[in-house]
Order: sequence, then structure tokens, then C-alpha cells
Amino acid sequence: MPQEIERKFLVHPQRWEALEKPIGRQLRQGYLTTQPHKTIRVRIADSRAFLTIKGITQGATRSEFEYEIPADEAAELLAQFSEAELSKVRYEINFGQKCWEVDVFSGDNAGLIVAEIELDSETETFDLPDWIAEEVTEDIRYYNANLTLNPYKNWEKS
Repeated sequence: MPQEIERKFLVHPQRWEALEKPIGRQLRQGYLTTQPHKTIRVRIADSRAFLTIKGITQGATRSEFEYEIPADEAAELLAQFSEAELSKVRYEINFGQKCWEVDVFSGDNAGLIVAEIELDSETETFDLPDWIAEEVTEDIRYYNANLTLNPYKNWEKS
């Protein structure tokens, strides 16, 4: 069974803004189901689209199945069956021997910047860029599916 091992981190906004970065990709994604033990997502990334099924997260690991689908069908799925959506710009930043995916959210999640790194094992070591703030891997509020249901704008800021 395909597995995704991923850790999530908040990004220091000022350091992120000062960083030279590549052009980002606009992502639109919606969820056909957002149950705690499974999510089914449709994502449009530029001209490509994907259907992704993810299982329950245990630690930083979960099962993941992803299939490319026609972009026009993805748009139709989002329009007719999506329970909730979000938009973000994704940047891919190489640091050390890894590629970090940094998502700058918009809409109801504006102000939130989250970095993810995919690993080969949960115990794999890696270098942290200086623009990383704190780890939020186990905080379910930062799951994209949950951000569609309880967006960042609704959180009480401390």
C-alpha cells in the first residue's frame, strides 16, 4: 500500500518574505469527503488535476493513493461534489537533500504559511531551514481538509 510520510511546520513570515523563491503554482483543492479516517480530495494544479485518497494519519504516516485525472473532470467534480475548498500557492524549495513544499494560503486561510517535507521513514533526519518556525505535524487543525471546515480566519489568535 502506498504510504506518505510527511512532517508539517509553520513558516516564519518575515524570513519567508525575505527568501528568494521560485515561481509558485496556484492550487485549488476540494474534498469529496473529510472523515477523520479518510479524505478524498480533488486538486487542480495549473493545467493538471489529481484525485487523491488518504487514510488515517498515524504519527507522520498515512496511506495515500493519487491518480491524475482530466482537468475538466476535476473542475466538474469540485463544482458538483466538493464539500469544501481551499486555495493556495505552492512553492518547492530545495534545502539540504530534500524538497520542501511551502503553501501560502489565501481566502479564508490567508496569513497561514505551512511547509511540508516528505520523508522515507519517520526517523529520518533532515536539516531545518532558518525560515521554519515550529512543527505542527500532529496538530490536526493544520490538515488541509480541516482548514476547509475550520479556516485559519476563525482561529483565536494568541
